[in-house]
Amino acid sequence: MLTRFNTDIRIFLVTLASIGLTSCMVGPDFKPPSPPSTSSYTSSTPSPLPHKTASAPALGKSGKAQHFIYGGDIPGEWWRLFHSPEINELIQVGFKNSPSVIAVKARQLEARENVTIQTAPLFPAMSAQFSPSRQRFSNETAGVTEPPSIIFNLFNTSVNVGYTLDVFGGQRRQLEIAKAQRLDEQYDIKAAKTTLAGNIATTAITIASLRAQIKETRDLIQSQQNLLDHLKTQYRLGGSTQLDVESQQYKLEQTRATLPPLQQNLEKNYHALAVLIGELPSETHLPLFNLDKLILPTDVPISIPSRLLKQRPDIQSAEATLHTACAQIGVSTANLYPTFNLTAMYGWASLTLGQQFNNVTNYWLYGGTVSESLFQGGALTAQKRLDTYAYYDALSSYRLTVLQAFQQVADALRALQNDAQQLKEQNRAEIAAKRTLDMTLRQFRLGGTSFVSLLIAQQIYQQARLNRITIQAARYTDTAALFVALGGGWWNEGPFWDKTEDLVNDLHQYSPPP
Repeated sequence: MLTRFNTDIRIFLVTLASIGLTSCMVGPDFKPPSPPSTSSYTSSTPSPLPHKTASAPALGKSGKAQHFIYGGDIPGEWWRLFHSPEINELIQVGFKNSPSVIAVKARQLEARENVTIQTAPLFPAMSAQFSPSRQRFSNETAGVTEPPSIIFNLFNTSVNVGYTLDVFGGQRRQLEIAKAQRLDEQYDIKAAKTTLAGNIATTAITIASLRAQIKETRDLIQSQQNLLDHLKTQYRLGGSTQLDVESQQYKLEQTRATLPPLQQNLEKNYHALAVLIGELPSETHLPLFNLDKLILPTDVPISIPSRLLKQRPDIQSAEATLHTACAQIGVSTANLYPTFNLTAMYGWASLTLGQQFNNVTNYWLYGGTVSESLFQGGALTAQKRLDTYAYYDALSSYRLTVLQAFQQVADALRALQNDAQQLKEQNRAEIAAKRTLDMTLRQFRLGGTSFVSLLIAQQIYQQARLNRITIQAARYTDTAALFVALGGGWWNEGPFWDKTEDLVNDLHQYSPPP
């Protein structure tokens, strides 16, 4: 009997393998969309983007021209180009502690396990069972009165094999979906880190700008206080009027009123920076950022447009989502066809343990079923149409992501150009305002000009200094925004895929496993 079973099971396995080799995968095969054919990020209207920006030599390093290196490669840790040890350290802390990064790492591990789960149905499922029992059988059911009953033991041991043939590729499409989702999560890690690095860098630069604005405002307050004291002395000596004193007092209080909003904005940015690195605002100790110590990158690499699609992790994530939608059409298409299930069992049933695994007590069976849905009210065909429409939805989202990526690069490039030109003009305005203020102040002390003229000169100079600081900081933040818009340079920071054991260790360090 065992020989007969072995022969039959070989036929069973050969048939199984033949069906597996000849099976197909229904539904469309995914092909990534073609990249845009453009060779430029910005429009030539009203003017083409120059190869370098304007410069403001009087401002030193922060006023240098930036050269656009077309076809250049972004450093893996682009934030180091600002030469700020404080920013470098905070970004590394953020990569380790930020809940947003930890969350996507956890989702990547979830996606990895889902690939294993979706791979399992491609192999036969095997199980073993041992079921001992003690039974009482009544002879009266057979019309026998002596003895009235029989009590006996029954030992049943069996091995079961089941397999669902993936004839039309439905399960392989499910596995394709799981792999695409895993790829999606892998790119999400890069997107989260790129975004986090950009947010930390720009927030730190904003803090440095606000600190500089507060310092300039306090210096101006002191200057205005000195002038007020001078006017009061002149008033007592009859050299100025009460109106002059009151006007200067008003100007001083008006300037003082600008300090609380600046201070509030500074504190909000410090709180935001603490959250970005995964710490409570009340428990973190953040450094003081100095705008004058930051170095503006003068050589700015610009990736060619055809590479942007591979560099932007959000575009790659959108492509993986599109791949998922395409494979889902294959799943719904396969559901329109019959399903084939094969089963086999081999076992032994005996009244004593000693008779287990005896040829006399063994039994076996194998067979299969074919099932097909005859009527479901059109649900299966509607599901296929639904998945097809979902694919076009994902395709539109992908194209929108690409368009927005090119827009962000174009905006950042134009911002750098305009920031540099604006800083150049603002620097000229500040120099002119300072000269005017110095001359007006000398003339006022000699009685050669009115107090109104002095107030106007003060106001112009104050606004010129504050505007210059704001524009100066914008050059740094827009440079950081450009690096983020170009993809963040993740491909140059080492192996693209994070090692699974590293992800697990990161999660365990963040929070011990339950």
